[in-house]
Amino acid sequence: MRLVSFDDYRIGVLTDSDNVVDVTGLLPELPAEFEPMRMLLLIERWDGLRPQVEAMAASESGVPLNSVRLLPPVPAPRKVYAQPVNYKAHHEEMQDSPWSGTAPQVSSDQGMFLKASSAVSGPNDPILLPYSDRVIHHESELVMVIGKGGSMIPVDDALSHVFGYTCGLDMTVRGPEDRSKRKSFDTFAPIGSCIVTADEIADPQDLEINLWVNEELRQHAFTRDMIVDCKNQIANMSWVARMEPGDLVFTGTPEGVGSVGPGDLVTINISQVGELSARAQARE
Repeated sequence: MRLVSFDDYRIGVLTDSDNVVDVTGLLPELPAEFEPMRMLLLIERWDGLRPQVEAMAASESGVPLNSVRLLPPVPAPRKVYAQPVNYKAHHEEMQDSPWSGTAPQVSSDQGMFLKASSAVSGPNDPILLPYSDRVIHHESELVMVIGKGGSMIPVDDALSHVFGYTCGLDMTVRGPEDRSKRKSFDTFAPIGSCIVTADEIADPQDLEINLWVNEELRQHAFTRDMIVDCKNQIANMSWVARMEPGDLVFTGTPEGVGSVGPGDLVTINISQVGELSARAQARE
């Protein structure tokens, strides 16, 4: 099933005919200030609500996708975890890069970092570039959406804690500052366009990732090339910070990172998951 957030934080199912069926009525009414958390509520109650969501999606025609405004599918995640330098080829390109100073450690050494949840944006939001004199890179990533919370999650049980998957861009300013600062600017975590529920993905290590800037293919890789796979990321990260429904896990980027400037259209496509495009512009 493909789930979206749209318009005024409503929840919809994206059908095979690219219509959106509004299932917001299955959830309790929320005060306006809490409406961005609707997707969190759906994820928390998914086991009980799923049969009703499926029934509505099967019985209603919905409205055309192009008639709604898509938002980030999880507009208000509690936490945004991220895995650093998680593809061998990307580690090698960073060793030779002029941006890093000293060569970065591999993913298994560093383990995790956090991006600000306020960095999350969606497919209709621009990527706002805060500097005109600094290198800003795209990083295409598979993003896990946590469904069942927990601490110290065992590796063998880790994927059962995943609600679904989406596409993500981990935008990054290169420089000497702490990683979390350079990656936490507003709009530096675009996600979308939908969440594909975990039952649709037989193996998250069997996906293909492509990223284009305008019409130039910059990144192409397979998730099987991760240094730390998805289940071990969950086990390692939850050992540090308890995972909660709706948390996001950016799983690392492959080789081919490159500069983004004002006017560039950045597009990521992940097989079985979907596609996300966002255009960069200078931040005023």
